[in-house]
Amino acid sequence: MFFLFSDSLVYTSRGTTPSNQFKVHGQLPLFGMTITESEEEWGVPHSFTLFGQQQSVVVAASCAAEMERWVEDIRMAIDLAEQSDGPHMDLLSTSPSDNSKDEGGAERESEEEELRGSRLSLERQAQRANTTVHVCWHRNTSVSMVDFSIAVENQLSGNLLRKFKNSNGWQKLWVVFTNFSLFFYKSHQDDYPLASLPLLGYSVTIPSESENIHKDYVFKLHFKSHVYYFRAESEYAFER
Repeated sequence: MFFLFSDSLVYTSRGTTPSNQFKVHGQLPLFGMTITESEEEWGVPHSFTLFGQQQSVVVAASCAAEMERWVEDIRMAIDLAEQSDGPHMDLLSTSPSDNSKDEGGAERESEEEELRGSRLSLERQAQRANTTVHVCWHRNTSVSMVDFSIAVENQLSGNLLRKFKNSNGWQKLWVVFTNFSLFFYKSHQDDYPLASLPLLGYSVTIPSESENIHKDYVFKLHFKSHVYYFRAESEYAFER
């Protein structure tokens, strides 16, 4: 798992502690770093090489779009770092070996619990893998600086009807969209959500005819085998 900071790129793996913290394995200072595409050299799709002042690392993203986002953000961070006072000497002491090769995202897949079914589960969220970082780890995806900016600027709430893939009825809920997640409340007066759904990795589409959703203003959220249908109460709410 890679983390891009203002002065360095840090790579980690998830620990086995109760708090699911990440263990740092190495870091590359951004000052003086250069980037080159490495797909032809290494024969690995969506790979690129980060050349630091003392070491270099080859990384690979899961797709071309993710690679483009990483390269764009790293180059932007490099430019900002070089406009500062120079490299910081108090960076993490651990560093990768020269020309080491690593993957830009976690390869193993893990099924995380999609919905938190009670107030207690939300109160214990700090001890459970439901943060944006852990969702990125489980779903092998990334969040760019642009993604963060959009998430901060955009929040939405209102009534929606929710239907699971294998259910017949629709449940009316107060839904809040913020911080890459949907939070479901019984009403707008509730202090705690009934459940939450992290949206990173999900796609939003319109149900097909074969899905037999004979209702207006319906959209579908799906990720692998997980499918949820949502119905708005008006065209205006649907377009939002």
